[in-house]
Amino acid sequence: MEKTKRVHEGRNIKRFREMLGIKQETLAFQLGEAWTQKKISQLEAKEWIERDILEQVAAILNVSPEVIQRFDEEAAINIISSTLHDNAGSVFYNFSPIDKLVEAYEENRKLYERLLESEREKLEMLKSKKH
Repeated sequence: MEKTKRVHEGRNIKRFREMLGIKQETLAFQLGEAWTQKKISQLEAKEWIERDILEQVAAILNVSPEVIQRFDEEAAINIISSTLHDNAGSVFYNFSPIDKLVEAYEENRKLYERLLESEREKLEMLKSKKH
């Protein structure tokens, strides 16, 4: 019987966040007022993440919660290594993972910019109400 390896969900959140170029502070901001950079750091240290939090983070990172729960970097490296070896250095696939990652990053950046613009508008409205 093969022993199943436990995936570290917090570490996977960190990996996806870093691949997308998102800082802990930005993720905290997107999760809401109760979140801080320190709380994100603590979250990324946890092996298991509560389902509701996992779903919120996954939505921000533009991946499914299952991807975070199942991603095994070591297995991915082994598959890539095996594919490179078996195909004598040639990798064949129907899509570019880099393009998909860049696409996800760009979408995330656009969402963040819209969020910032919305916050600026709110701030201007509050300022105008004071005067």
